[in-house]
Amino acid sequence: MIADDHPLTREGLAMAVRAALPGVSVVASGSIREARALARRAPLRMILLDFHLPDARGFSGLMTLQMEAPTTPIVVVTASEEPRLVEAARAVGAAGYLFKSLPLDALADDLRRVDGGQRVFPAGAAAGATELDDLLTRLASLSNAQRAVMLALADGRANKHIARELGVTEATIKAHLTVIFRKLGVSNRAQALLAARSLIGRAAP
Repeated sequence: MIADDHPLTREGLAMAVRAALPGVSVVASGSIREARALARRAPLRMILLDFHLPDARGFSGLMTLQMEAPTTPIVVVTASEEPRLVEAARAVGAAGYLFKSLPLDALADDLRRVDGGQRVFPAGAAAGATELDDLLTRLASLSNAQRAVMLALADGRANKHIARELGVTEATIKAHLTVIFRKLGVSNRAQALLAARSLIGRAAP
């Protein structure tokens, strides 16, 4: 699946996918909401995700799709080439981080490597990834359920609303929050959201 809100970009990525994986079927979405719906219909072999979708903030889109398709490799494909974002994507479990400026052949080669089980990140990013700051390390330690609660918190939802959406009890949400606060080294919701702003609250340019 290609999740990107620009039709021409989707076409270019689809060409790279078909060059990398001949015979594969490609589906497209222009938002995280559409991507979630497609992920529910059938297992996906790979997801190519634009970092700047209309209904995503920072890595919230990646985290949402990780929860929807936990066994599917998700590759961030973006024009944003900041080393900090590369490191953050690696920390939260992306299968790769590819620049849209890459030639089609290079994209296809990288997608074949991901399909073969490798994680693919830009040359030169690996050294920085071994020096992840404390925040990224802590965020990476959150389970999928804890990330779901974290994303719901970012939308300002109350515990009872989060519990209803996730199909669990309010007591379970409170238990998740206790663990989230401990892992992030904070004591309340406001501090947790402030600590995670670089991932969840980062605004698109």
